Amino acid sequence: MPRFRKEQAIAAPAAFAFGWHERPGAFERLTPPWERVRVVERSGSIRDGDRLVMEMRNGPLAVRWVAEHRNYRAGSSFQDVQVRGPFAKWEHTHSVEPTGEDRCRLVDDIEYQLPLAPIADLVAGGFTKRRLERMFRYRHTVTRQDISTHWQHRGAEDMKIAVTGSTGLVGRTLLPFLTTGGHRVLPLVRREGSAGVHWDPANGTIEGDKLEGCDAVVHLAGEGIAEGRWTEAKKQRILDSRVNGTELIAQTLAQLKNPPKVLVCASAIGYYGDRGDEVMTEGSRVGNGFLPDVVEAWENAADAAREAGIRVVHLRIGVVLAADGGALEKMLLPFKLGVGGVIGSGDQYMSWIAIDDVVGAIYHAINDSSLEGPVNTVAPQPVTNREYTKTLGNVLSRPTIIPVPAFAARLAFGEMADELLLSSTRVVPERLEASGYSFRFPELEPALRHILGA
Repeated sequence: MPRFRKEQAIAAPAAFAFGWHERPGAFERLTPPWERVRVVERSGSIRDGDRLVMEMRNGPLAVRWVAEHRNYRAGSSFQDVQVRGPFAKWEHTHSVEPTGEDRCRLVDDIEYQLPLAPIADLVAGGFTKRRLERMFRYRHTVTRQDISTHWQHRGAEDMKIAVTGSTGLVGRTLLPFLTTGGHRVLPLVRREGSAGVHWDPANGTIEGDKLEGCDAVVHLAGEGIAEGRWTEAKKQRILDSRVNGTELIAQTLAQLKNPPKVLVCASAIGYYGDRGDEVMTEGSRVGNGFLPDVVEAWENAADAAREAGIRVVHLRIGVVLAADGGALEKMLLPFKLGVGGVIGSGDQYMSWIAIDDVVGAIYHAINDSSLEGPVNTVAPQPVTNREYTKTLGNVLSRPTIIPVPAFAARLAFGEMADELLLSSTRVVPERLEASGYSFRFPELEPALRHILGA
């Protein structure tokens, strides 16, 4: 019977690492973004008899996978056993073994059998092993990094953290990261009747009393800037969603009897505008154009919280790299088809950051009381569009020989092309690095390989 085994050293005690697996959000953190998996039903956690029902999609086909947890040993190991699903047999043993006082080893040991074996082993055995290796390489990287981060911040567990924009690109990664660290997350939602705090920034209403006693608030909500052409109505929504939402949050927190210690607000490197190859730090002046005007007003909208003594951090976030949303997802199809290429001159700088480093920076800002005001949230090594194009092509093993001239970008995207695609913003994370934040992915190619499983 085929067997797959993979080990990973983790810089944390075994009991701490095992506890991470028991908390809500572990499955979501471990699911690679290229795997189209949806949780249909969940009961319990990882103890004997607890179950997880998933729907896995491969193109138009959907497969239901029912897994049951067995052989739970507190602080040591547990099993996932397939009750129904794509394999003839699947028994996955997760073990955490101590290797020192503050170190341990994670071991994933899987015994499986393909349907119609042994014929299936000849046809699909190699493919299955490669897919498992790809998946668990991603899983072990996330597990090692997440547990190490939470261990470094031990003692800060059990914070109550409110989050706006919890279903967006950053929010849906942040929430499971926080819950696996032992924190209570309170999402702010716009749909009435949903669990969490109801708010309606357009109408200026919020259930403020439910925010009493929060330790931190993370504000991520805002109209997407890269979705659709920038009509005047679209530009007004971009501005209003950021300014009105931030003012509502800041004013509400300022009036609480027990306000949070910190408000972490998403902002953007659009603050700096098109600046060529000039290196931007947090001390650089505001640029010219629509986006700089929006970001400046967006950050000023938090003044009420600042004046009330709440520590306010504005994370000026760069281009977020994620496989399941944002700019990278939009680029993948043409690059995979071999029709990707430089945009405009290709000399414009792109200040990027991996999705897990955005989440890491948010958590760092919550915990580090020295951070206040603007904080550039970008990787330490910005690249030109030409460098980015070449690197993504190499990662995908595809040519990148078909350019997109500037006039074609303007024809397709209008004003947005000049401010997003053709502008050059070379930003460095001066304050983030000075505060001691350690990037998970400081270099572009390793970041892309992790995110895309390449």
